[in-house]
Amino acid sequence: MQFNKIKEQLKRSPQTWLVTGAAGFIGSHLLEFLLSHGQRVVGLDNFSTGKQANLDDVRALLTPEQWARFTFIEGDIRELVDCQKACAGVDYVLHQAALGSVPRSIDDPLTSNASNVTGFLNMLVAARDCGVRRFVYAASSSTYGDHPGLPKVEDVIGRPLSPYAVTKYVNELYAEVFARCYGFASIGLRYFNVFGSRQDPDGAYAAVIPKWTAALLQGETVFINGTGETSRDFCYVKNAVQANILAALTDNPEALNQVYNVAVNARTNLVELFDLLRDGLAARHPQLAEAKPVHRDFRPGDVLHSQADIGKARRLLGYAPTHTIKEGLNEALGWYETHLVLGRGPWAVGRGQKMP
Repeated sequence: MQFNKIKEQLKRSPQTWLVTGAAGFIGSHLLEFLLSHGQRVVGLDNFSTGKQANLDDVRALLTPEQWARFTFIEGDIRELVDCQKACAGVDYVLHQAALGSVPRSIDDPLTSNASNVTGFLNMLVAARDCGVRRFVYAASSSTYGDHPGLPKVEDVIGRPLSPYAVTKYVNELYAEVFARCYGFASIGLRYFNVFGSRQDPDGAYAAVIPKWTAALLQGETVFINGTGETSRDFCYVKNAVQANILAALTDNPEALNQVYNVAVNARTNLVELFDLLRDGLAARHPQLAEAKPVHRDFRPGDVLHSQADIGKARRLLGYAPTHTIKEGLNEALGWYETHLVLGRGPWAVGRGQKMP
């Protein structure tokens, strides 16, 4: 497998990487992977959505020697000077910092635009001026908007359905223009519903898998927006890490200045997802076997169905996802159980309920 060869290559040839949003969910997994493979890493985060606990979790998994290769900068991508400081002396940028969430962008489009558009442009300028070799950035499946075709193919998109989707599409446009105007190479990765450990389960904008898992463990109601027929291409975080590393290190000139779907080319509807979570947890908590969700109104700005064609990423990057949703949940549920229960750590959620 191409990725296994790249992992061996990394250990033989340490480079310096910048991970923006390093204290976030995906960013912390990139940090963990790179440090565990002998790389030097600079992390940039302002802790608006990232957590110190994520950095602490990574540190606990590494040796002191590996952790010593990490330099953290508390800064904001909305400030050009912070971006310039972070990019200095860096070989590769993995730009993950952004304000995610469709509902958040509908509630506050100005802040989403400032982080996701102004912040992105600042990072492009800083990386260009510092001579970064490769700029890989987190794009989004929301870019497909209202286009009904399945599976989603990179060069066919519809109209955006939320301010968040607009911001992520603008990222792709800016990256394309920087390639044309400045010869600055980049690669965008359209993530499809990435999940895994360290994903925030709390708050109005929490992702569905940790939020539902925490609710089940806390004995709270799980709400499904709409009939439950809404479907997603859920992608385990290790697949997203693989895509980032392959994109950064590809030596295929045809692969540059492109956007790629990062998913597994599968669809799971929300009823099926609930059943997977309930059944996975019930193996250790039998009282959850009879849990049922409650349906409520469909959420504005959401896409009904999402599934990715990953043929382009396979062909040009050598991307080969290693985890289906079931395999990813088998790895993630243990972490969720350990960390998402009231009083069991900085990720803990709940309002006084005990674990059933």
